[in-house]
Amino acid sequence: MKKLLLIKFIFLLVFISGCQTINEKSEEIVKKENEKLSKFIGQPESELKIVMGNPDEETKDEKGSKILIYKTKKYSIACERKFEINEVNMVVGFTSKGCF
Repeated sequence: MKKLLLIKFIFLLVFISGCQTINEKSEEIVKKENEKLSKFIGQPESELKIVMGNPDEETKDEKGSKILIYKTKKYSIACERKFEINEVNMVVGFTSKGCF
């Protein structure tokens, strides 16, 4: 009985440390993604299009700002990056979902 309890405890420790490692790696990937995309803040829309290409979609938000949407897929996981463009065609914000 004690051996079974010990095996369960060891398994639990391995599982918890594995989850922490995955969490740390995913946070690192998100940080790199945000650093990469934040370089576009304050840049003209044309510079964004030179680097990222033409967007897959272009919409307007409730404030009237233009939103450029870039969609890709890696390992069957959808990645969506949205860039907010103000009235003078400058990048003022972005969001990234599912990208690594």
